[in-house]
Amino acid sequence: MKKELGIVFIFFALMALIAGMFFGSISSFQFIYPEFLPQIPFYKTRPLHVSMVVSWIFLSAIGGIYFYLPKFCNLPLFSNKLAKLHLMLFIITGLIIIASYIYGQFGGREYWEFPPILSIPIFISWIIFGYNYFKTVIKKIGQWPVYMWMWATGICFFLITFSEAYLWLFPFFRDDPIRDLTVQWKAYGALVGSWNMLVYGTGIFLMEKIKGDSSLGHSKIAFLMYFLGFTNLLFGWAHHIYILPTQPWIRHLSYFISMTELIILVKIIWNWKKSISDSKKNFQHLSYKFIVASDFWILFNLILAILISIPAINVYTHGTHVTVAHAMGSSIGINTMILLSSVFFIIKHVTNYTLTPKQEQLTKYGFWILNISLFVFLASLIWSGIIKGVLIIENKLIFQEIMQTITPHLKIFTFSGIGLLIGIILICYHQLIKIINYLFSKAQH
Repeated sequence: MKKELGIVFIFFALMALIAGMFFGSISSFQFIYPEFLPQIPFYKTRPLHVSMVVSWIFLSAIGGIYFYLPKFCNLPLFSNKLAKLHLMLFIITGLIIIASYIYGQFGGREYWEFPPILSIPIFISWIIFGYNYFKTVIKKIGQWPVYMWMWATGICFFLITFSEAYLWLFPFFRDDPIRDLTVQWKAYGALVGSWNMLVYGTGIFLMEKIKGDSSLGHSKIAFLMYFLGFTNLLFGWAHHIYILPTQPWIRHLSYFISMTELIILVKIIWNWKKSISDSKKNFQHLSYKFIVASDFWILFNLILAILISIPAINVYTHGTHVTVAHAMGSSIGINTMILLSSVFFIIKHVTNYTLTPKQEQLTKYGFWILNISLFVFLASLIWSGIIKGVLIIENKLIFQEIMQTITPHLKIFTFSGIGLLIGIILICYHQLIKIINYLFSKAQH
């Protein structure tokens, strides 16, 4: 029996998500209690957490694209063998990276802290993915829907920004601190823009399919969002270089662009919610829930981003836990909610499962535990950041004095992280069981 390759990507994506949340919980405890679990210290658990969560985003987005193209776009993959090779390279490289962290072998920088030599198979795997994608979609006659443009842009710009992130290997960049920092933060800012293209494209695809109206993917507002997102990818990184000598108009322009993109996404989801019929909502119940949850977190993140872009507020919040809350709100609240919606959509279509009442109840508990914990998690980070900013700017306290004051608030952040982990496990557990049953079953679904 031939199994769906996309679902295998989803299986590893869910495993990476659970592992990423697990290591994130450990590292947050170690941040407050440095003596906690000395066998695997903070400098190892943090990169394990970051790498696992980034893998979750890539694996779930890529698995969705491999599944959606042949099943919903009538575009059989150019090569299933290349897709399998892509998965194999991803998994083997990932295992080597995990082993390098566990054995204390580092050498890279933020996001990519593993030895730089391991960037080569990652780059090759994306070349394979891009070649397979474009050889597949080139057969599409007529105008592409917006999500195919977004996926194409995300793939191309990942390769560009991933290459930029390794320019520090050359002395021309590494030996000049200003040039080095500028290129590094430009690369990381644009890198996030490239995976946002994959995720937001997936979100628009899901809304179109749940509604059953292909006009959404060809609508003017969806393409407006695409062009704004592309502009954000090119220029929205500027607010990452506040500490560098740049012109103020550059960061003001970048913030304006990124905020406009989020407003358009809220508008698309809002219009979609109003127009969808009750029967279609019920059919895709879990997928619908997570898309709606992402809508809330987009608004939350939008308000936070607008506030911290005001210079009078930014001077207190920049570089504090408020900035961390902004990044975590985007990666968990927006990206993870959209990708979980995609995961439920794919698993339901592949396995044709029906949850028992008890399984459905546990999944609902997981959904609410995840979202309530995320709210507490972000609120405690924001409050800690505000206090830290005031203590630095107004009271001129030293680091140890500041940490003594904000530690009680960071404990709330740490324990709410446990809530995030529990919520994710409750949501993913039955989905993983369904995938395992499907992969080891003999009957054709």
